[in-house]
Amino acid sequence: MRNFRDLEIWKKGINLAKEIYIITNLFPKEEKYGLTRQIRRCAISIPSNIAEGCSGTNNSLKHYLNIALGSSFELETQLIIAGELNYINKEINDLIPHINYLQSQINAFRNTIKEN
Repeated sequence: MRNFRDLEIWKKGINLAKEIYIITNLFPKEEKYGLTRQIRRCAISIPSNIAEGCSGTNNSLKHYLNIALGSSFELETQLIIAGELNYINKEINDLIPHINYLQSQINAFRNTIKEN
């Protein structure tokens, strides 16, 4: 069992989720149960799955890191859609590189974990 609070990828995931909540507050009200909700769920999924994976075996951790990575790609896609819809402009230029860096860190960490 690992302490997820010590992991930089978890900390960065938490910060990303906070940024997402701030940015999605600017979305149109009609998106509250659409794109806003989906984007927030993906953002929360990243650090949540990292934390959940830390409670189990190495294989379990790899599995949950895969889910976190998938959520990050889903989040990236949804932010691109939000940008195409002009819900966010400058923010997307700041967020996408941040997400891509987090993706590379999750992938690198996943690759260091030995199978059971």
